Amino acid sequence: MNNQEKMNINTDKSVAIITGSSAGIGLQTSLLLARNGFDTYAGVRNLEKSKFIEDIARDENLSLQLLQLDVDSDESVSNSIGKVIAERKKVDVLVNNAGYGLLGALEELSMNNIKAQFETNFFGAIRCIKEIIPVMRQQRSGIIVNISSQAGYIGFPVCSVYDSTKFALEGMIESMTYEVEPYGIKMVLVEPGCINSDFLNRLVVSNNTQDSKSPYFDMFKKFTANYFKAMNNAPPPEAVAKVVLEAITSTNPLLRYQIGEDAEKFFKAKKEMTDENIHKLMAEAVLKA
Repeated sequence: MNNQEKMNINTDKSVAIITGSSAGIGLQTSLLLARNGFDTYAGVRNLEKSKFIEDIARDENLSLQLLQLDVDSDESVSNSIGKVIAERKKVDVLVNNAGYGLLGALEELSMNNIKAQFETNFFGAIRCIKEIIPVMRQQRSGIIVNISSQAGYIGFPVCSVYDSTKFALEGMIESMTYEVEPYGIKMVLVEPGCINSDFLNRLVVSNNTQDSKSPYFDMFKKFTANYFKAMNNAPPPEAVAKVVLEAITSTNPLLRYQIGEDAEKFFKAKKEMTDENIHKLMAEAVLKA
């Protein structure tokens, strides 16, 4: 943790909702917040597949409940978050984590795949934010943490659609800080680099770009080889969860937090280097044979 002053808050009465909690970053964030006294609602799409979370909560005597929440659905978001608000009369923390990766050259991705990626990664966050903001504005407090990515400030090859969802998220959150600041609401972007989680298990990959006949196949092959190698030595999802906890217990949280040496390197490069030099840096990092 950094030296930021911590809030003098009674966290056992603080209510937190985390989306995409069935595995990886979302799961570890839900568990860590519950272990630190937050009344935690772990949002998952499939309750049956996530029953093991209830077992952990019971074994550790955690204040953690499963919440059936599909961020792709207006009705699910409204009903699920509305239920929490009706029961608890407040929400102190929202962590927008639900999302997945999409690999492939833009030319070879279907519009259905592109729209689905935005539906979850970008519009899913918007749905949850719009549902939460009124109660946070009324209580004049709250923090919304958004799990972005290093791909939210620097473009990677064969990741154009995934990266664009994160760029869009970053722009929206940066702009929203002005809108909600007068009401005591904080906005945070957490920007991990490679994280050794279940991200690869949920990765959607273009069949076209994987085809050896694709004009982008060689680029795809080099990128994925370097990416998978980097994943093996990457920080675990618990590292992201710790940063989320740091942000939500800080009096003045940062707007952006980078996690991992790769994220820090590219963030520094984005601030200090020309576009041409960043392009060369990226090619050397992820397209080397």
